[in-house]
Amino acid sequence: MNRLAILVLSSALFSAAGQAQTYEQKIDAAMKRVDAVIAKGPYQANWASLEKFQVPTWYADAKFGIFIHWGVYSVPGFGNEWYPREMYLQDGKSKIFQQHVQKYGPQSKFGYKDFIPMFKAEKYDPQAWATLFKKSGARFVMPVAEHHDGFQMYASDLSDWNAAKMGPKRDVVGDLAKEVRKQGMHFTASSHRAEHWWFFDGGMKFDSDVKDPKNLGLYGPAQPKRLPGAKQDNQPSEAHMKDWLARTTELVDKYQPEVIWFDWWIEEPAWQPYLQKFAAFYYNRGVEWKKGVAINYKNKSFPDKAAVLDIERGKLDATRPYVWQTDTSIGLKSWGYIDGEEFRTPDSLVDDIVDIVSKNGLLLLNIGPRPDGTIPDEAKNILLSIGKWLDVNGEAIYGTRPYKVFGEGPTQVLTGGFTDRKQKPFTGEDIRFTTKGNTLYAIALAWPGKTMTVKSIGADRKIASISLLGSTAKLKWTQTPQGLKVDLPDQKPGDFAFALKIQ
Repeated sequence: MNRLAILVLSSALFSAAGQAQTYEQKIDAAMKRVDAVIAKGPYQANWASLEKFQVPTWYADAKFGIFIHWGVYSVPGFGNEWYPREMYLQDGKSKIFQQHVQKYGPQSKFGYKDFIPMFKAEKYDPQAWATLFKKSGARFVMPVAEHHDGFQMYASDLSDWNAAKMGPKRDVVGDLAKEVRKQGMHFTASSHRAEHWWFFDGGMKFDSDVKDPKNLGLYGPAQPKRLPGAKQDNQPSEAHMKDWLARTTELVDKYQPEVIWFDWWIEEPAWQPYLQKFAAFYYNRGVEWKKGVAINYKNKSFPDKAAVLDIERGKLDATRPYVWQTDTSIGLKSWGYIDGEEFRTPDSLVDDIVDIVSKNGLLLLNIGPRPDGTIPDEAKNILLSIGKWLDVNGEAIYGTRPYKVFGEGPTQVLTGGFTDRKQKPFTGEDIRFTTKGNTLYAIALAWPGKTMTVKSIGADRKIASISLLGSTAKLKWTQTPQGLKVDLPDQKPGDFAFALKIQ
């Protein structure tokens, strides 16, 4: 190559390098974009403004959605979706550390990053997924866009550690968003990026690949979760929170999700101004798109009126005046795929849907696909069973609102998170109510037998007709001071909860 050609090539390369944005420039551009969107309004980055938020009607009507925990952590398929953290914890409390060393070798030789090439998603079929979710009766779908492990499941411009550039080498989130919308469901997404601040801190305490600067883009910042002697968790740095805001607003602008879900750690005090910025940005984008959008939060991260409360693996024991949500999983052990999972029964999950909806809530039900992209048959069958029930009884669920009392019956529901394994099974005397216009639905959570007695409906209520959803039998009923007594047909119209339609 002659000297002139070398000069021309060098000039071209220099020019291209000059045009490429650095990470810092991208973050700076994202912050300016956020500020510009907030400046336009109508929402501003303060709680007084954000408490004007209104829950979208589509969301309040939807009642049932699918959550999807799928990522690199599905490759080892052991323990739970916190495998990437626990494989670096030497304290002996987790079986995952020893399992990893025995099966893959020391973390200095085989770290979490080394699972990425094994995460091929070669059988991932977003159209088939969307079809299954539609058949399950779900009205919205929520993939995990980024879990605590820091591996993005979408095409990001802010990091190379994502599914579009590594592993599957496809935009997993984007592909699913298209298919979900094609089938008439709402697309939503979750971000667990906040917890990444400390997620890999265990790997900094011994010889592991977390310490290698080449892997900083995946593992960093790997800070201690709590400093010695501190009374609260180690607060995130400004740089980490800006990175979080840039990533989360990138997710919003690329895919226009109609709900964004956050995990618990955003409740730490340092996050407050960044939560306000994100919420104002996102709600303003919703106004621009002419779409109703919402944020899910846990515990006390947001004021009641500014977003939608989410309770993990638990419920409430009373009606909440504000719309809320339960997120729980088909799997009892893990949110992501693992070998040897134990599964919930469709009966218990249908009862959850009814109980939650009667109290002004929604159910977000999680599945964990295998690393190749297939959904375990147990999960498929559970979803199809729920869908079969909703095909018959969906009018008592979708688009309904709470009655003046949520229900009646002897079984006490435990309130709060992580109570799903402690709940007692419902009986035929446990009844939940929903309403739609002049119609009241009374749903027995088990078969009541020959007669269903509804104590909350006395002789003073005028009733025009009563029918049992899924049955053509003509029902006889009597109203007494002790309640409404309805004679039921000999044959049950299904396997799970049973809904009277009272007009």
